[in-house]
Amino acid sequence: MSWLIRLIKGVIIALGFILPGVSGGVLAAILGLYERMLGFLAHIRENFKANFLYFLPVGIGGILGVGLLSRPLEFLLVHYQVIVLWGFSGAIIGSLPSLWKESEKESQRDKADWAWLIGTFVISLIFLYTLPYLFGTLPANFATFILAGALIALGVLVPGLSPSNLLLILGLYSPMLTGFKNFDLVNVFLPIAIGGVLAMLCFAKGMEHLLTTYHSRVFHFIIGVVCASTLLILVPNPQAAESISYSGSTLLTCIFAIVCTALGLILGLWMSRLEEKYK
Repeated sequence: MSWLIRLIKGVIIALGFILPGVSGGVLAAILGLYERMLGFLAHIRENFKANFLYFLPVGIGGILGVGLLSRPLEFLLVHYQVIVLWGFSGAIIGSLPSLWKESEKESQRDKADWAWLIGTFVISLIFLYTLPYLFGTLPANFATFILAGALIALGVLVPGLSPSNLLLILGLYSPMLTGFKNFDLVNVFLPIAIGGVLAMLCFAKGMEHLLTTYHSRVFHFIIGVVCASTLLILVPNPQAAESISYSGSTLLTCIFAIVCTALGLILGLWMSRLEEKYK
């Protein structure tokens, strides 16, 4: 029964891999897995066999989750893009108060924190918007899916950071969903798994150190990136393959978008409160 419960938890955490505005790290914290997971990844040689067997059903559940949930999500993005993306943005905004509170958990906010926040926001906004102009849309291939896996892993390591909005800007989100939907194990699941494992092994210990030593700076950096990437989800970019398009939108579209934004906001706030309760 414990094995089955952890498999179901893996399916739930998979939502953080594919839903913009939802963080796998937040879901792992809510489900009581985050601290053990970070400790395992930061000190992987300690109790390796026991930890590996413990997280094996979580990993299997994650694979099943992304495969089963990608098909309906892809359908919604194709047919109701504006409504869905505004709803996702609402969920991201709803998570910001929790990040804001967490940012001064270890120390009071100071001028350096504000500089980190504003500087990160401005630089991220300019860089992410001009990225398609500088490099074009990233092709969906084995190498770029390794990058996608690394971003997904960071979303697990850093509670509150949603990688999917970055994947939308990079043009990798829809191809990833298609691969998940088709259970493309070789061309999609494998490189994403490689990128995820490498990122976790490389950054888990560093993230543990940064959160311990520079907790406030790290979270103000995260808030800046989250705010910039969320804003860009809602701003059309002619050079970005998956940019939002308001052509054909009607008054009914706007009404539904507002409603979904409000629902997303409520969802984000609720998830943030759950994280604080179970963290």
